[in-house]
Amino acid sequence: MIKVHGVHGSPFVRKVLIGLRIKGIEYEQVPQMPFARDEQYQKLNPLGKIPTLEDGDVILGDSKVICRYLEAAYPEVPLYPAGLADRARADWYEELGGSTLSDLAAAIFFQRFMRPMAFNQEPDEELIAKITTKQLPPLLDYIETQVPEEGFLFGDFTMADLALVSPLVNAAYAGYDIDAARWPKFAAFAERVKAQPEVASILEAEAKALGIS
Repeated sequence: MIKVHGVHGSPFVRKVLIGLRIKGIEYEQVPQMPFARDEQYQKLNPLGKIPTLEDGDVILGDSKVICRYLEAAYPEVPLYPAGLADRARADWYEELGGSTLSDLAAAIFFQRFMRPMAFNQEPDEELIAKITTKQLPPLLDYIETQVPEEGFLFGDFTMADLALVSPLVNAAYAGYDIDAARWPKFAAFAERVKAQPEVASILEAEAKALGIS
């Protein structure tokens, strides 16, 4: 059986678990904190990051690499659109969601969620204000022009849809929500993504793991 090393709350672990559920592949989740200096884990992934996937003799890190592997190894239910142009656009949205958007959302999550709970420290609200008023809005303005009024980016739900929404799930855990008055299409799109059965089931498990009601 496939093993996924990682913990709930990571948008990158979330992505792989949702991909596996979309494809209907059974898996075992092995709890693993990132950068824990776990010698046994570093034998699987010397970077210490999560997730890491084990599928028999195949051991892979990085969620994008893992999802590409799953798409090729288990092609019956696709995670990405067909066609050169759509596939390239999906790659772009996945890069956008997995890089700058993810970094900014993670900073909000760390400041408001992790610092108080894990380190007994006050969040840096000045930093959060800079992110939410200066750095995030241009990205959300752009995404507002890309998402459809109804449905998903390429018809069926794909990893591209998840990539644009998943980082902001973590920001929402820390009290930041998409302003539906300013970004109505994206706010509605995000709700559709979160309502997908495979996404909703993982978010439910996350809420329990993180102690979020």
